[in-house]
This record gives sequence, C-alpha cells and structure tokens, in this order.
Amino acid sequence: MEEDHVSDELNPVVPDTATAEGPETESEEPIKQRKNGLYPGVSDELAENMQSGWADTELRDLEPIAQATETARRRAALSARFPGERLVIPAGNLKTRSNDTEYAFRASVEYAYLTGNQSEDGVLVLEPTAEGHEATIYLLPRSDRENGEFWLSGQGELWVGRRHSLTESEALYGIPASDVRELAEKLTAATGPVRVVRGHDAGIEAALTDKVTAERDEELRVFLSEARLVKDAFEIGELQKAVDSTVRGFEDVVKVLDKAEATSERYIEGTFFLRARVEGNDVGYGSICAAGPHACTLHWVRNDGPVRSGDLLLLDAGVETHTLYTADVTRTLPINGTYTEIQKKIYDAVYEAQEAGIAAVQPGAKYRDFHDAAQHVLAERLVEWGLVEGPVERVLELGLQRRWTLHGTGHMLGLDVHDCAAARTETYVEGVLEPGMVLTVEPGLYFQADDLTVPEEYRGIGVRIEDDILVTEDGNRNLSAGLPRRSDEVEAWMGSLKG
Repeated sequence: MEEDHVSDELNPVVPDTATAEGPETESEEPIKQRKNGLYPGVSDELAENMQSGWADTELRDLEPIAQATETARRRAALSARFPGERLVIPAGNLKTRSNDTEYAFRASVEYAYLTGNQSEDGVLVLEPTAEGHEATIYLLPRSDRENGEFWLSGQGELWVGRRHSLTESEALYGIPASDVRELAEKLTAATGPVRVVRGHDAGIEAALTDKVTAERDEELRVFLSEARLVKDAFEIGELQKAVDSTVRGFEDVVKVLDKAEATSERYIEGTFFLRARVEGNDVGYGSICAAGPHACTLHWVRNDGPVRSGDLLLLDAGVETHTLYTADVTRTLPINGTYTEIQKKIYDAVYEAQEAGIAAVQPGAKYRDFHDAAQHVLAERLVEWGLVEGPVERVLELGLQRRWTLHGTGHMLGLDVHDCAAARTETYVEGVLEPGMVLTVEPGLYFQADDLTVPEEYRGIGVRIEDDILVTEDGNRNLSAGLPRRSDEVEAWMGSLKG
C-alpha cells in the first residue's frame, strides 16, 4: 500500500513556500506532512506544476438517482411531522481502523433513507419555512486542485477517488447542495428549535450542543425508524435484489463445500463475500458460517472452525445492495449432502415451526403472532421428545422452551438487518402487520454440546431456517423462496449443485 500522501485536512492549502512541515500560508491550516514520509516537502515549482494541465471532468446531463422521488416523499413526511424546526441528519464520518487506514464507510441509515447519498461527512439540513422546510445537502466538494488537496491530502482525489461536485450532487439527489465545511459555523450561529440525529458526527453535534435536548432528538430518531416500518415499492425491489443475490451466494457455497472441508469455515465466508461484492455493496452483516457445534452459537462470526462431513453447516448471510438494503437468510445444510436421522428429526421440527410462523404473517395480524405460532410448534416437539415436561401451555407460559430456542422468531428488515429498531414498542412488537412490511421468520433449535439435560445424540446440533417475508394485501410473499427449505428438497438441491 502506497504511503507518501499527507494526512487529510478539511482546509488544506498549497504553499507560497514549501517546508518540511508541508505547504502552508498564514491564513489557512496546512496539509500536514506524514511523519516518516519520504518527501520532506513540496517545492514551489512542483506545486505550480500540479495546478495546471488537467482536463475538465465535470459530469453533465446527469439523471436523478432511481429513488429520488421516494426520498423527496420521505423528506416531505418528515417536514410535516416537525413543522417550524430545523432538522439535522448527518451521514457520519470515516472511522480509523489502524493508524491512518479507515474502515469502509457506510452512511447512517437515516441519512441514506432521506437522501440516497452515501458520502462520508454529508449532512442533510431541513430549514423551516412558512410552507414547510427547505432541504439542503451539505457535502465535501471535489478535492481542490488550486490548493493541492487533490494530491496531497490522504482523502484527496488521486488517493481515494473522485467525489461528485456540488452541482453534480444537486442533479443526482434533487436537493440543493452546499459545502459542508461551512456548516458547523452556520449551525453554531443558528437560532430556533433544532433536532439532530445523534451518534454519527461529533463535530455537528458540538455545533448544536446548546440548542438540542436528548429527548427531542430521540423523537426524531424514533420517527425516522417508524417511517421505515412499511416499505415502498423501490425498497421492496431492492430487498428482492438483495435476496436474489443471496440465493446465488448460497449456491456458490454448496458448490465449494469440499474446499471448505479442506480448509475451514473461512472458505465459506470468503465464497459468500465474493458474491456480495460482485453483485452488491457488501455483506449486510457479518456472515455466520457455523459448522458442527458452532451452529449452537447464535452469532458465530469467527468462522475459523473445521468443516466436517457428517456435520451440519448453519449459514446465516445476506447480500447488501448498492443502495444499502440487505437480505437476511439462513439455511442449515448437511455438509455431505444428506441429513442423518437425528439431524433430520430436529431440522423437520424447525421447518414445521417456520411453516406455522410464515402462515401467521398476514395483514391485520398481531406482530407477535408469527413468533407465538412457531414457538408453539417447537414446544410441542420438545414435550413429545421428552426433553421438557408438559403440557405445552405450561411450557410456553414459563418459557421453558427457551433453553433450546433461545431467540425471537424474527425482526423487521431493510436498511438495517434489524431494521426500525428505535421504533416504539407499541408500533413494532405490540403493533399490527401491514402490507409493505418485510420481516424475517427464523425459528431455531440449539442443543449445546455440553447440555446434559438432552440425550447425547442431540448435543452439538443447531438448526435455524430463516426467510425474508413481505406482507401483502392478501397474505404474504416469501422473497427468499428461491432457496429450498424442506429437508428432502434441500438434499436434492445440494445434490444437483454438487452434480
């Protein structure tokens, strides 16, 4: 990795005279030279040379992004909810991974939902007007060629790639654009009621520190979370894209299980990640590639264990689209292609529970209904197998099945894998399903390797089956139906892929 750029500053300048400390003027903060860089400074001649001889690369005749109509509608709904108040929604900043390398940036969900933009340091501001609000998207403009930022800053164009100009951004997002480097000063001087989405941009929050309250800001966050409970047509289309890519990622994994057996769970993780990066933005969350008893660890993301014929592989993974919508799908697969008798017994119980849960996903149904339906089936099987004393109603009342079922049966899905998490309990867990909602249905049974309350043959077996379900006007649609679920169909599917 090349290392002779200088560290990034928001207001870099190129010199009248270059020094070992980097170029500077009296009026502006310099671009600082990286310690131990091989170049001690920039000569006047080089600085002048780098300012000229570049073609005009401004992009013209740009079309608005695909979701521009939807993001405008979402901003209008936000405006109507908080009339007369200034609303500030930051994208967030780069986060350091190690020394001078950063984690891949992902814009805050609230910002992406309202703008469609994914740029670091971006901020959406809704200024109150007599008619509602006037929106402005504050962004970093293209890195400056006059002051040398484009080649001297670690975040300059020649180091990390081209940013859109403010004019280009206006065309793409349908929102007037301004330089974000001027925003903090504007917000510091602003008067009147303000709300900000917290936790993403410390600089913006500092500029508003005497103008906001935690309670009012939480109301803004909750509103934006609840606004995402019902997906629009664009969002549903993106979720279907994410799921379709995820299905292909699962197929990729089955085809290379022999290579995973020769290496580790990491081969499975890497195989799925390749599909996610080729067809989408990334994985939507850390892939769970849990072979053997690791399947009993709900969020096993170390993925460093062995893959053995005769064991099960619990693969919980999802592709995230370029617009940041993620799938969330789980299958529990026999690594050698065939379930053993005890594996099939447990798998079929989970499948039956999932069938009951999916059937309960209906418009007008309580959100809890699908969870209750699935848990009832699992409790019945646990009583039937003699693992817990019945009757089933007693088991459910006391929650005794939870020793082996552990988690809830699903969650909302969208821009976050656990979407709408800040919504009020009365509108989410205690709410009612509506057409356009998308949720997972994912019951599981997990018999820990050290659980002495179950027969030895059960120990170390973990099974989860998860699908992404859209609530429709007349019932539901399984977005991930492209992946087989029934045990015999899974075996036939794996056999055809291994072919």
